[in-house]
Amino acid sequence: MLQRGKFIAGALSALALVTGSSFAQTAPQAATVIHAGRLLADPSNGRVASEQSILINADGRIIGVEPGYVTPTGAAIIDQRHRFVLPGLIDSHVHLTSELGPNQLIEEVTLTAADGALRGAENARKNLLAGFTTVADLGASNDAIFALRRAIRENRIPGPRIIASGSAITPDGGHGDANGFSPHVLDVLRSETACSGADACRRAVRRQIQAGADVIKITATGGVLSNTAAGVGQQLTDNELSAIVEAAHAMGRRVTAHAHGVDGINAALRAGVDSIEHGSYINRESVSLLRQGNRYQVPTLMAGWWVGQLAERGGVLTPAQTDKARQVSRDMANMGRFARQNNVRIAFGTDTGVSPHGMNAREFQLLVEAGFTPLQAIQTATINAADHLQLNTETGRIIPGLAADIIAVDGDPLADVSTLMNVRFVMARGTTQKDE
Repeated sequence: MLQRGKFIAGALSALALVTGSSFAQTAPQAATVIHAGRLLADPSNGRVASEQSILINADGRIIGVEPGYVTPTGAAIIDQRHRFVLPGLIDSHVHLTSELGPNQLIEEVTLTAADGALRGAENARKNLLAGFTTVADLGASNDAIFALRRAIRENRIPGPRIIASGSAITPDGGHGDANGFSPHVLDVLRSETACSGADACRRAVRRQIQAGADVIKITATGGVLSNTAAGVGQQLTDNELSAIVEAAHAMGRRVTAHAHGVDGINAALRAGVDSIEHGSYINRESVSLLRQGNRYQVPTLMAGWWVGQLAERGGVLTPAQTDKARQVSRDMANMGRFARQNNVRIAFGTDTGVSPHGMNAREFQLLVEAGFTPLQAIQTATINAADHLQLNTETGRIIPGLAADIIAVDGDPLADVSTLMNVRFVMARGTTQKDE
């Protein structure tokens, strides 16, 4: 019997090493343990477990989730027994280095990339403390955003994990290029990634990847905040769109398209873009195209809601911006309902920087108002966004092997999604950033 007991013990120890289970091996490896009162470990199934322990190693990786409140020897214990714990949130569309305000025009000619990086550090912290442990920054000075991404990656400053596009590929004079200034100023402010013609746009993509872009952001249509009365229809031509996608995919980068007007949305999708930002005027053809391949829409309902308020309040938007904001704000709200009714695959994104940094979670309420359940809204900012940004093996769930990106709230976000507006605990990549 003694020999048989030794064999069973050895077998259990070996199984623990292979599976990451706790039997005898997981607990001693834990540097930190979070005691969670209620836990949504995997948003794909919506199951909530009570009284769970999340075991995290010294490298900031989850090594196990155990029932009960375990206390491994030598591990730091973080008490969240009275809170609801869930994966860190992902915002797939932000602008960290700026924030829309009454000085927007003068700041374009008075601030430098260094100013943008410093403001970005402040805004990155606001996003992180709001519970967003990963963001995709889609449109900023290369120098500013790539330096900020590096500083956070090297743990020099606090902030969310950043997926960065840098400067957007835009048509000359289009949304993403400088507008509304004198010709002499335009010569200075003109975007280095503005292009006309397929060859020039292909070159711009390659240069952007060379500069360090994780993803290619393009402006397929006009935009609400372009300081020009050029509408929100298609601006990049079909040939330019095809060249951009071909060049990006050949170098291993996905392409996401800012697109409001349905002509530009569908042209971009036919050209092969991987996702649509905004999509204010999607139609049934858009839905059919979005279902082809692993494509997502990032609706940014928050941006429409916010610019609609600014248009009525006055003092921030220019006349050209105001006219577009009033119209698009109403239509974006309708788009959210249309997307939900047609089961479009959605990844969470806010366009924060248009709206104030730190208010990102208001998007959850707008999604629920559009017909999403609270769980579906949370899925857009966890498993969906992780898949959209190709981070499935890094974040989006609280399961062994993934980074310890973990938040906690008072109350139950599956019953009242507005609780996510007041995140009380934030851990990013294994380091506690906030604990109230």
